[in-house]
Amino acid sequence: MYCLGLMSGTSVDSIDAALVKITGENVNLEIELLSGINHYYPEQLRQTILEVADGQPLSVEEIAKLDEEIALCFAEAVNKIKQEYPKIALIGSHGQTIYHRPPLKEKLGYTLQLGRGEIIANLTDIPTVNNFRVADIAAGGQGAPLVSKIDAHLLSHPQYHRCVQNLGGIGNVTYLPPRTKKNWENRIVGWDTGPGNILIDRAVKQLTKGEKTYDKNGEWAAQGTPNVLLIEKWLTQDFFQEIPPKSTGRELFGEEYLQQCWQDAQIYNLSEADFLATLTELTAASIAHSYQQFLKDPIDEILLCGGGSHNLHLKERIQSYWPSTTIVKTTDDVGMNSDFKEAIAFAVLAYWRYVSNIPGNLPQVTGAKGARLLGDIHLPLSK
Repeated sequence: MYCLGLMSGTSVDSIDAALVKITGENVNLEIELLSGINHYYPEQLRQTILEVADGQPLSVEEIAKLDEEIALCFAEAVNKIKQEYPKIALIGSHGQTIYHRPPLKEKLGYTLQLGRGEIIANLTDIPTVNNFRVADIAAGGQGAPLVSKIDAHLLSHPQYHRCVQNLGGIGNVTYLPPRTKKNWENRIVGWDTGPGNILIDRAVKQLTKGEKTYDKNGEWAAQGTPNVLLIEKWLTQDFFQEIPPKSTGRELFGEEYLQQCWQDAQIYNLSEADFLATLTELTAASIAHSYQQFLKDPIDEILLCGGGSHNLHLKERIQSYWPSTTIVKTTDDVGMNSDFKEAIAFAVLAYWRYVSNIPGNLPQVTGAKGARLLGDIHLPLSK
């Protein structure tokens, strides 16, 4: 079955569209990536999304308009791929997150992804599954990370202890014990580790007055020296101490957080390269800090994916926290495209919902009270 996954993350850099051929049943699947594209939002729409995600208030009418405009962009991404592959049978659309609030004590969490699935279904004439996170949240979960079950069945190893570390705007990890371990799936854990690229990208934009949006290969940060005292201070932030399950987003690690980091740095007279080096080190250090706090087994491999996996300096800094027996590489090295992994995951989640009718979450990862079917199904008029 040809399934198309659509994903736009917290960086809002593009809509990732991944067409995969899925064969198999239930969790025993084989995945072949047929096509992957990055479809970019119009700049004004992207800026509006970023402003809203940073807390800019909108009227209900303005939110409705934004919801529709995002859906139209997602449909455009589908139709681009559809020109070459007209037999797409199913779409799984994550949508665009504009707000995420983790559960607090006895209160349920809340999450909002825009990009109406019913519009995508009818504009493309393809059944569409979207709104994946809300069922998990309704069951008391974080609604994130949702990729852990896919990681388990596509990236686990018979002997190795693996961590699959996504480096999008926000970082998240899935720990995969060896498949030969008894009850291995029940021992899988995962959580959001904190900032991935979001602070680095925002700082680059600020320092270059918008001329650049990211630090290519980490070349700018590599010229600087990270400030250890700042990193130690930032790692005392409450989120880093919270025991998983846990999730986060721009609501915590956004513009306000970056400006506080900037203010904290002023007393040290850091160069621009030093400041970027320190933010980059925070991402690496927070990952290491997280693993060391919450994982008991030694890790054999750390598999990076997402946009940050291309940041060679960040990759080197992550490796520096581990002995040579722990290998840091990318999911490309084990057969999973690192750029489109998240989009592929939502194609699989749609398949599990629409075809297999099986739960897509792992309750021990998200904190949900039980396994749940994830996603709302939207059929076009022709179906």
